[in-house]
Amino acid sequence: MSNRIFQNVIFQLKDLYGRRLGVIDTTGSVTACTYGILDATTVDHILKKYADPAAFYSYNGFTYKPVGNRNKLDFITFCEGVDETARTCCSVLAITLSNIKVFHDEKYDKTNLIKNIILDNILPGDILIKAKELHLPVDVSRVVFLIQAENSTNFSIFDILQNLFPEKGKNFIVNIDERYLALIKEVRPGTEAKEFEKIAKSITDTLYTEALTKVYVGIGSICNNIRDLALSYKEAQVALEVGKVFDTDKQIISYENLGIGRLIYQLPTTLCELFLSEVFRKESIEALDQETILTIQKFFKHNLNVSETARELFVHRNTLVYRLDKIEKITGLDLRQFDQAVTFKVAMMVQKYLQSNANKF
Repeated sequence: MSNRIFQNVIFQLKDLYGRRLGVIDTTGSVTACTYGILDATTVDHILKKYADPAAFYSYNGFTYKPVGNRNKLDFITFCEGVDETARTCCSVLAITLSNIKVFHDEKYDKTNLIKNIILDNILPGDILIKAKELHLPVDVSRVVFLIQAENSTNFSIFDILQNLFPEKGKNFIVNIDERYLALIKEVRPGTEAKEFEKIAKSITDTLYTEALTKVYVGIGSICNNIRDLALSYKEAQVALEVGKVFDTDKQIISYENLGIGRLIYQLPTTLCELFLSEVFRKESIEALDQETILTIQKFFKHNLNVSETARELFVHRNTLVYRLDKIEKITGLDLRQFDQAVTFKVAMMVQKYLQSNANKF
């Protein structure tokens, strides 16, 4: 735990009691105090005398109060003076810091448990037991947001996210590696997917504004039990990976909105190659130039409406019809027919998937 937290408490008590005071850790180091470093002989003397955590020890004009139990020493508080006020100050400091330490350790352990759950580093049977020990609610609705930074993440991103989601008992920020963080957020049961996208939008906007960092956010499905967090995390991973292939212009990708891309992503490449060879018996999809590909994309965008597509492309309707006839001649598919248009759309997505796989190697 940060010594800065101890130091803040110590200076507040100094103002209250008007005396010099501080804390010694189990190694004999003065971790926080209101004045210079203690003499090494003094520290060694106190550590050697430590036996009863309920006792006070006086030495060289200071009172010392061990904190812990007979088997384990946590730290020792000390205060200037050997009177009742010094003992009271030591006791107040000990109680205050003990409570802070418990709160900090519990918070850290909760975050560590959440991390182990989403990464499948804990046995399913141990999840409920550990959650109960840490007083972590089990049957509440949560969703995982996986955040990927374009470059290596830094502490400022972590701090920004903590400030953005300050309810520490309900929200957990987990460092996965140098480029990924996960936000595990408690939500109301039945929350709609559009609300998750709003949360993700606030993440992307805030990090870009405050840290000048572009991030991508994958959103898993809502889960109603802590044991299902690993599934939501995996879904968020898939959302990011599939989004890189089929929705390269999007920063926010929800698993529930992946559609057919999710299915294609799970297909073996050999099956995808066989599908393309069967669909394009005349010519490969690579025979189509960029202008033709753009025409196809706009045609799909306007739901196979010739007039609307021609208007956006700034071409005559007959010109568009000519292009569609040309596509049919090359590929054997008439995009004006719904079933053939669906086949072509899937084929384009399969082609993208194969290209993305080729780029990995």
